[in-house]
Amino acid sequence: MLIRPLVLSVGFLLASAIVAPAASGEPAVEPAATEASPSVAAAPGQPAEAPSGMVVSPPPVTTTSPDGWTLSLAAEEETQRPIAPLTTALSTREYEVGGTYTGTMTGPAEDEPPRGMLEVGYQIGCGIDMSTSNGVALTGTAGITPSIGILGVDVIGPFPDAILPGVAGNLGGAITIGLKPGIINVVTVAEKEFTGAEPWVMVDGFRIKIDGCVGESFIRSYAVLTRSTDVSDAILAYYGETTKV
Repeated sequence: MLIRPLVLSVGFLLASAIVAPAASGEPAVEPAATEASPSVAAAPGQPAEAPSGMVVSPPPVTTTSPDGWTLSLAAEEETQRPIAPLTTALSTREYEVGGTYTGTMTGPAEDEPPRGMLEVGYQIGCGIDMSTSNGVALTGTAGITPSIGILGVDVIGPFPDAILPGVAGNLGGAITIGLKPGIINVVTVAEKEFTGAEPWVMVDGFRIKIDGCVGESFIRSYAVLTRSTDVSDAILAYYGETTKV
């Protein structure tokens, strides 16, 4: 009889229907985590990378003047972001920069507070300069050379049978590109005259550009602190990290 095999088949189907939903309800297995990219993850014991556009500022600079005053100059939160120039020219460089530049002066007690000037700006270096040359120029030469030919001259007839005039022309051209060794462009952003011991200048979202720059370019910030008296000037300069673009 076929009753027993039929019962077994029905039991197998019921068991499959009960087990299948349980299996489908299990969480999916997450893929193995990939190793972090070296450009994002910092090595053990090393500081994390600065955000895009941030520049690590060098340590503060300090000097002491002959009259006993100590001048210090420092920068923080510097940014230098290359951006697309409005001219879309390949020889134009444009940057968005920022930072806070602080001067400090300490010295002997005086009746009047110290005074002077704090200058802040940027230096942009070009590998090849086209701004002071002739740039791209097209040169050419053209000329006409006339000629006369004599036909049919022999011993029997001393006179020529015919005279054949001719004209020859020449045309030449060339393209010249005037290039000069690289130069450093100085862009002054602020010249702050002050009276006091702690002058500072903050720059944020300031855009600077240069033209006629071919090849790689380099940019760095600078600050110059000057303490002035009626008979002297003490000058201290700070230069930021150089960034290659």
